Amino acid sequence: MLDWSVKDINVKSDSIQELLDNMLDSGGFMAKNMAIASDILLDMIKDDKCLRFLSFVGSIVATGLRGVIRDILKHGIFDAVITTCGALDHDIARSYASYYAGDFSLDDSKLADEHIHRLGNVLIPIDNYGPLIEGKVKSVLEEYYSKGIKELSTYELCSILGSITDESSFLYWAHKNNIPVFVPGIMDGAVGTQLWLFAQRHRDFRLDLFKDADKLAEIVFSAERSGALMVGGGISKHHTLWWNQFRGGLDYAVYITTAVEYDGSLSGAMVREAISWGKVRRNARHVTLYGEATVLLPILFAGLLKRI
Repeated sequence: MLDWSVKDINVKSDSIQELLDNMLDSGGFMAKNMAIASDILLDMIKDDKCLRFLSFVGSIVATGLRGVIRDILKHGIFDAVITTCGALDHDIARSYASYYAGDFSLDDSKLADEHIHRLGNVLIPIDNYGPLIEGKVKSVLEEYYSKGIKELSTYELCSILGSITDESSFLYWAHKNNIPVFVPGIMDGAVGTQLWLFAQRHRDFRLDLFKDADKLAEIVFSAERSGALMVGGGISKHHTLWWNQFRGGLDYAVYITTAVEYDGSLSGAMVREAISWGKVRRNARHVTLYGEATVLLPILFAGLLKRI
């Protein structure tokens, strides 16, 4: 019987770095940028005076790339994570249930009749998403509320959520390795809605975003240098850049995107645009890597595993 469930990627170091070395000498296009990105990330990781940020969008956690994000945090390569509420949603859901391989061309009306969500070419049964997340988040909030915890920052919330997920989860390894996970857009997703509903029943419960700012200020202002791997744009990318402007900008920056520059969007903006805002230093090592993250990030990480 065929198993169509989505599987996480487990990267093993082998000859990938040789491939990246060849790309550097290829002279052409994104292959060369891949090799440059690998070199920048290696230097950033080896720089023990560097505060390292990982930011990523939520959709990739619905795919096997979740396994790469998990392993990056398992290895303790980054010091802080900035992501979206959707990343929390998918990470919790996939700790308890399966997502499935589908196709971009499936009939969405038929999928709705069958109670299946479609995220690109990933299929998510409704029962494996909203109701599951609702139950898990409600239960853990009730547990901590009963202990007298009535106010949480998003990084504290993410640590709590990491305590109820399994070892396949990036939240689990962030919790285990004491890596703070910040979610500036926390209300934009299933977890955020459950926080709001919980607050309707417990009127003294509060979400403290200022505490997130205090924590970010603490780590950013104490950093001698800083760097970031930004996977996708939107709020997670912007929040990473925004906080690093207060220390004069990032010293290392690698950005993976499929967005275009001509519409003036943040997601389409190349890293060098951030120099004009003081969010990336003029002398920073940086590269914008155009391509789809589920293809590019496993290769980059495999090469880094070999070198570190």
